[in-house]
Amino acid sequence: MSLHIELGAAIEKDFGERLAVPIEQKQDALIATLENGVTLTIRYAAPDAYSLRWTHGDAEAGIDTAPLHRDLATFPNHLHDVDGRVHADPVTRPDQAPAHNVAQLIRALLENPMLGIDSEA
Repeated sequence: MSLHIELGAAIEKDFGERLAVPIEQKQDALIATLENGVTLTIRYAAPDAYSLRWTHGDAEAGIDTAPLHRDLATFPNHLHDVDGRVHADPVTRPDQAPAHNVAQLIRALLENPMLGIDSEA
Protein backbone atom coordinates (compact mmCIF):
# COMPACT_ATOMS: atom_id res chain seq x y z
CA MET A 1 0.00 0.00 0.00
CA SER A 2 1.54 3.32 -1.03
CA LEU A 3 0.07 5.08 2.02
CA HIS A 4 2.20 2.87 4.28
CA ILE A 5 5.29 3.63 2.19
CA GLU A 6 4.57 7.36 2.45
CA LEU A 7 3.96 7.09 6.20
CA GLY A 8 7.20 5.17 6.70
CA ALA A 9 9.15 7.86 4.85
CA ALA A 10 7.49 10.61 6.91
CA ILE A 11 8.26 8.82 10.18
CA GLU A 12 11.90 8.28 9.19
CA LYS A 13 12.20 11.96 8.20
CA ASP A 14 10.49 13.42 11.29
CA PHE A 15 11.53 10.90 13.96
CA GLY A 16 14.54 9.06 12.53
CA GLU A 17 16.76 10.03 15.45
CA ARG A 18 14.08 8.85 17.92
CA LEU A 19 13.74 5.37 16.38
CA ALA A 20 15.58 2.44 17.96
CA VAL A 21 15.73 0.67 14.57
CA PRO A 22 14.62 1.58 11.04
CA ILE A 23 10.92 1.36 10.18
CA GLU A 24 9.89 -2.18 9.33
CA GLN A 25 7.51 -2.53 6.36
CA LYS A 26 5.10 -5.48 6.47
CA GLN A 27 2.53 -6.47 3.87
CA ASP A 28 -0.29 -4.66 5.69
CA ALA A 29 1.49 -2.61 8.36
CA LEU A 30 4.42 -0.52 9.47
CA ILE A 31 6.29 -1.23 12.68
CA ALA A 32 8.11 1.61 14.39
CA THR A 33 10.25 0.91 17.45
CA LEU A 34 10.85 4.09 19.41
CA GLU A 35 13.90 4.90 21.52
CA ASN A 36 11.85 4.56 24.74
CA GLY A 37 10.93 0.91 24.05
CA VAL A 38 7.50 1.50 22.51
CA THR A 39 6.75 -0.70 19.49
CA LEU A 40 4.02 0.87 17.35
CA THR A 41 2.16 -1.11 14.68
CA ILE A 42 0.46 1.15 12.14
CA ARG A 43 -2.30 -0.09 9.84
CA TYR A 44 -4.16 2.28 7.52
CA ALA A 45 -6.89 0.84 5.28
CA ALA A 46 -7.91 4.38 4.25
CA PRO A 47 -7.12 7.88 5.55
CA ASP A 48 -10.07 7.67 7.96
CA ALA A 49 -9.84 3.94 8.75
CA TYR A 50 -6.90 2.93 10.90
CA SER A 51 -5.57 0.80 13.70
CA LEU A 52 -2.61 2.04 15.73
CA ARG A 53 -1.48 -0.50 18.34
CA TRP A 54 1.55 -0.29 20.59
CA THR A 55 3.34 -2.19 23.29
CA HIS A 56 5.60 -0.98 26.05
CA GLY A 57 7.02 -3.83 28.07
CA ASP A 58 4.10 -6.16 28.77
CA ALA A 59 1.50 -3.41 28.36
CA GLU A 60 -0.50 -3.07 25.14
CA ALA A 61 -2.89 -0.32 24.03
CA GLY A 62 -4.28 1.01 20.81
CA ILE A 63 -6.40 3.47 18.89
CA ASP A 64 -8.71 2.48 16.07
CA THR A 65 -11.69 3.69 14.08
CA ALA A 66 -13.92 0.61 14.19
CA PRO A 67 -17.41 2.18 14.50
CA LEU A 68 -18.38 0.39 17.70
CA HIS A 69 -18.48 2.92 20.55
CA ARG A 70 -21.10 5.49 19.57
CA ASP A 71 -21.30 6.88 23.11
CA LEU A 72 -17.78 8.34 22.96
CA ALA A 73 -17.26 11.98 22.02
CA THR A 74 -14.58 10.98 19.50
CA PHE A 75 -16.68 8.34 17.69
CA PRO A 76 -15.63 6.43 15.64
CA ASN A 77 -12.05 6.66 16.90
CA HIS A 78 -11.33 5.40 20.38
CA LEU A 79 -8.53 4.24 22.68
CA HIS A 80 -8.24 0.74 24.15
CA ASP A 81 -6.17 0.99 27.33
CA VAL A 82 -3.90 -1.63 28.86
CA ASP A 83 -6.87 -3.14 30.75
CA GLY A 84 -9.08 -3.32 27.65
CA ARG A 85 -11.25 -0.40 28.70
CA VAL A 86 -12.39 1.95 25.95
CA HIS A 87 -11.89 5.73 26.14
CA ALA A 88 -12.34 8.74 23.90
CA ASP A 89 -9.29 9.07 21.65
CA PRO A 90 -7.04 11.81 23.09
CA VAL A 91 -4.70 12.01 20.08
CA THR A 92 -5.99 11.23 16.57
CA ARG A 93 -8.85 12.44 14.38
CA PRO A 94 -10.15 10.65 11.27
CA ASP A 95 -10.46 13.99 9.45
CA GLN A 96 -6.71 14.65 9.81
CA ALA A 97 -4.09 13.43 7.38
CA PRO A 98 -2.61 10.03 8.29
CA ALA A 99 0.92 11.51 8.60
CA HIS A 100 -0.40 14.12 11.04
CA ASN A 101 -2.19 11.51 13.18
CA VAL A 102 0.84 9.22 13.28
CA ALA A 103 3.19 12.10 14.13
CA GLN A 104 0.86 13.26 16.92
CA LEU A 105 0.73 9.74 18.34
CA ILE A 106 4.49 9.21 18.16
CA ARG A 107 5.09 12.53 19.97
CA ALA A 108 2.58 11.51 22.67
CA LEU A 109 4.07 8.01 23.04
CA LEU A 110 7.59 9.38 23.35
CA GLU A 111 6.35 11.54 26.22
CA ASN A 112 4.13 8.92 27.89
CA PRO A 113 3.96 5.36 26.48
CA MET A 114 0.45 4.68 27.84
CA LEU A 115 -0.80 8.24 27.22
CA GLY A 116 -1.30 8.85 30.93
CA ILE A 117 -4.06 6.27 31.26
CA ASP A 118 -2.95 4.06 34.13
CA SER A 119 -3.86 0.46 34.72
CA GLU A 120 -6.23 -0.32 37.56
CA ALA A 121 -4.10 -3.33 38.48
